[in-house]
Amino acid sequence: MVRFILDPAAVPEPTDAERARLAAMTDGEITAAAADDPDNPELTEAELARIAAARHVRQVRIRTGMSQARFAAAFRINLGRLRDLEQGRTRPDTALLAYLDVIDQEPEAVGRALGAAGSS
Repeated sequence: MVRFILDPAAVPEPTDAERARLAAMTDGEITAAAADDPDNPELTEAELARIAAARHVRQVRIRTGMSQARFAAAFRINLGRLRDLEQGRTRPDTALLAYLDVIDQEPEAVGRALGAAGSS
């Protein structure tokens, strides 16, 4: 097995021959080829749930317009935990999901509340 690190700035492009082969395939043929590929196992329900949770956490943060570090500091979430959540290494519990929903709906109110709590 060959391992490599994908450089997001230099994503490999398919060759013209590969593009032509894919263009000639129907959606059904592409799906069947993907299902038959031993290097492309179907995701389990747990994996799909982990991916959905990671996406949700990241989308809430992105909507605030903040970096991970700034979001973590502003809303008092451990930066390492936030990174783990966004990368799907851990899943948020129901309390954190509720907190993220409040942040998503009312980030300024959460900021004010945390500011007031820190000044007492």
